[in-house]
Amino acid sequence: MQFRLSDTVLDPAALACEIRHASSGGFVSFEGWVRDHHLGRAVEKLSYQAHPVLALQEGNRILAQAVAKFGIRNALCVHRVGDLGIGGIAVWIGVASDHRAEAFDACRWIIDEVKATVPIWKREWFADGSVEWVGCERCARAGDAHRTEATTPRSHAHENCQH
Repeated sequence: MQFRLSDTVLDPAALACEIRHASSGGFVSFEGWVRDHHLGRAVEKLSYQAHPVLALQEGNRILAQAVAKFGIRNALCVHRVGDLGIGGIAVWIGVASDHRAEAFDACRWIIDEVKATVPIWKREWFADGSVEWVGCERCARAGDAHRTEATTPRSHAHENCQH
Protein backbone atom coordinates (compact mmCIF):
# COMPACT_ATOMS: atom_id res chain seq x y z
CA MET A 1 0.00 0.00 0.00
CA GLN A 2 1.26 3.44 -0.84
CA PHE A 3 0.17 7.06 -1.27
CA ARG A 4 2.08 9.08 -3.86
CA LEU A 5 2.13 12.48 -5.49
CA SER A 6 2.90 12.66 -9.21
CA ASP A 7 3.72 15.51 -11.54
CA THR A 8 3.27 13.30 -14.61
CA VAL A 9 0.25 11.84 -16.41
CA LEU A 10 -1.16 8.78 -14.61
CA ASP A 11 -1.38 5.37 -16.33
CA PRO A 12 -4.33 3.49 -14.75
CA ALA A 13 -3.38 0.11 -16.24
CA ALA A 14 0.18 0.31 -14.89
CA LEU A 15 -1.09 1.45 -11.48
CA ALA A 16 -3.57 -1.45 -11.30
CA CYS A 17 -0.73 -3.88 -12.02
CA GLU A 18 1.20 -2.50 -9.05
CA ILE A 19 -1.40 -3.68 -6.54
CA ARG A 20 -2.42 -6.95 -8.18
CA HIS A 21 -2.46 -9.76 -5.62
CA ALA A 22 -2.93 -13.48 -6.31
CA SER A 23 -5.32 -13.83 -3.36
CA SER A 24 -7.55 -10.97 -4.50
CA GLY A 25 -10.87 -11.76 -6.08
CA GLY A 26 -12.00 -8.15 -6.20
CA PHE A 27 -10.45 -4.99 -7.59
CA VAL A 28 -12.02 -1.53 -7.58
CA SER A 29 -10.52 1.68 -8.89
CA PHE A 30 -11.57 5.30 -8.86
CA GLU A 31 -10.41 8.03 -11.22
CA GLY A 32 -11.08 11.67 -10.45
CA TRP A 33 -11.13 13.59 -13.75
CA VAL A 34 -10.72 17.30 -14.45
CA ARG A 35 -14.10 18.58 -15.63
CA ASP A 36 -14.84 21.62 -17.79
CA HIS A 37 -17.08 23.37 -15.27
CA HIS A 38 -17.43 24.26 -11.59
CA LEU A 39 -20.60 25.70 -10.04
CA GLY A 40 -21.93 26.71 -13.46
CA ARG A 41 -18.69 28.36 -14.59
CA ALA A 42 -16.58 27.17 -17.53
CA VAL A 43 -13.15 25.85 -16.47
CA GLU A 44 -10.11 25.87 -18.76
CA LYS A 45 -7.59 24.05 -16.55
CA LEU A 46 -6.61 23.49 -12.95
CA SER A 47 -3.55 23.07 -10.81
CA TYR A 48 -2.91 21.06 -7.67
CA GLN A 49 -0.34 21.98 -5.06
CA ALA A 50 0.54 19.96 -1.99
CA HIS A 51 2.56 20.03 1.16
CA PRO A 52 4.57 16.93 0.13
CA VAL A 53 5.80 15.70 3.51
CA LEU A 54 2.45 16.07 5.24
CA ALA A 55 0.48 14.82 2.21
CA LEU A 56 2.52 11.61 2.04
CA GLN A 57 2.29 11.09 5.79
CA GLU A 58 -1.48 11.62 5.89
CA GLY A 59 -2.13 9.67 2.68
CA ASN A 60 -0.20 6.65 3.93
CA ARG A 61 -2.00 6.84 7.28
CA ILE A 62 -5.33 6.72 5.42
CA LEU A 63 -4.29 3.68 3.38
CA ALA A 64 -3.03 1.83 6.47
CA GLN A 65 -6.30 2.58 8.22
CA ALA A 66 -8.26 1.31 5.19
CA VAL A 67 -6.37 -2.01 5.28
CA ALA A 68 -7.16 -2.41 8.98
CA LYS A 69 -10.76 -1.20 8.76
CA PHE A 70 -11.88 -3.11 5.64
CA GLY A 71 -9.53 -6.11 5.61
CA ILE A 72 -8.33 -5.37 2.07
CA ARG A 73 -5.14 -6.87 0.59
CA ASN A 74 -3.67 -3.77 -0.99
CA ALA A 75 -4.40 -0.14 -1.82
CA LEU A 76 -2.71 2.57 -3.84
CA CYS A 77 -3.58 6.24 -4.20
CA VAL A 78 -1.76 8.60 -6.55
CA HIS A 79 -2.68 12.29 -6.61
CA ARG A 80 -1.45 14.65 -9.32
CA VAL A 81 0.27 17.92 -8.58
CA GLY A 82 0.94 20.69 -11.07
CA ASP A 83 -1.14 21.78 -14.06
CA LEU A 84 -3.82 19.51 -15.52
CA GLY A 85 -5.99 19.95 -18.59
CA ILE A 86 -9.65 19.07 -18.99
CA GLY A 87 -10.11 15.29 -18.91
CA GLY A 88 -6.86 14.62 -17.08
CA ILE A 89 -6.80 12.21 -14.15
CA ALA A 90 -6.30 14.20 -10.96
CA VAL A 91 -6.43 11.26 -8.54
CA TRP A 92 -6.35 7.47 -8.98
CA ILE A 93 -7.21 4.96 -6.27
CA GLY A 94 -7.02 1.19 -6.57
CA VAL A 95 -8.07 -1.39 -3.99
CA ALA A 96 -7.51 -5.15 -4.14
CA SER A 97 -9.32 -7.46 -1.74
CA ASP A 98 -10.55 -11.01 -1.39
CA HIS A 99 -14.11 -9.90 -2.19
CA ARG A 100 -15.70 -7.01 -4.08
CA ALA A 101 -17.73 -5.56 -1.19
CA GLU A 102 -14.64 -4.66 0.84
CA ALA A 103 -12.93 -3.22 -2.24
CA PHE A 104 -15.91 -0.96 -3.05
CA ASP A 105 -16.31 0.20 0.54
CA ALA A 106 -12.60 0.86 1.04
CA CYS A 107 -12.23 2.75 -2.24
CA ARG A 108 -15.10 5.09 -1.37
CA TRP A 109 -13.79 5.62 2.14
CA ILE A 110 -10.24 6.36 0.89
CA ILE A 111 -11.32 9.09 -1.57
CA ASP A 112 -13.53 10.70 1.06
CA GLU A 113 -10.68 10.73 3.60
CA VAL A 114 -8.12 12.00 1.07
CA LYS A 115 -10.40 14.88 0.06
CA ALA A 116 -11.10 15.74 3.70
CA THR A 117 -7.65 15.56 5.28
CA VAL A 118 -4.69 15.44 2.87
CA PRO A 119 -3.04 18.88 2.41
CA ILE A 120 -3.55 19.26 -1.34
CA TRP A 121 -5.02 22.44 -2.81
CA LYS A 122 -6.84 22.94 -6.11
CA ARG A 123 -6.74 26.13 -8.17
CA GLU A 124 -9.02 26.58 -11.20
CA TRP A 125 -8.59 28.81 -14.24
CA PHE A 126 -12.00 29.93 -15.50
CA ALA A 127 -12.96 30.91 -19.05
CA ASP A 128 -13.83 34.43 -17.84
CA GLY A 129 -10.14 34.97 -16.95
CA SER A 130 -10.47 34.59 -13.19
CA VAL A 131 -8.37 32.18 -11.14
CA GLU A 132 -9.53 30.83 -7.77
CA TRP A 133 -8.59 28.34 -5.10
CA VAL A 134 -11.47 25.86 -5.01
CA GLY A 135 -12.92 24.33 -1.87
CA CYS A 136 -11.14 26.66 0.51
CA GLU A 137 -13.41 27.23 3.51
CA ARG A 138 -11.63 30.46 4.43
CA CYS A 139 -11.93 31.67 0.83
CA ALA A 140 -15.69 31.18 0.85
CA ARG A 141 -16.06 33.19 4.07
CA ALA A 142 -13.63 35.98 3.11
CA GLY A 143 -14.96 36.80 -0.35
CA ASP A 144 -13.31 37.58 -3.69
CA ALA A 145 -10.26 39.46 -2.37
CA HIS A 146 -9.09 36.43 -0.41
CA ARG A 147 -9.70 34.01 -3.29
CA THR A 148 -7.31 35.77 -5.64
CA GLU A 149 -4.72 37.29 -3.30
CA ALA A 150 -2.24 34.42 -2.95
CA THR A 151 -0.11 32.80 -5.60
CA THR A 152 0.48 29.67 -3.56
CA PRO A 153 -1.82 27.79 -1.19
CA ARG A 154 1.00 27.55 1.32
CA SER A 155 0.84 31.27 1.96
CA HIS A 156 -0.57 32.30 5.31
CA ALA A 157 -3.95 33.06 3.75
CA HIS A 158 -4.44 29.46 2.61
CA GLU A 159 -2.68 27.41 5.25
CA ASN A 160 -5.86 25.63 6.37
CA CYS A 161 -7.50 25.13 2.97
CA GLN A 162 -8.37 21.70 1.62
CA HIS A 163 -9.40 20.79 -1.93
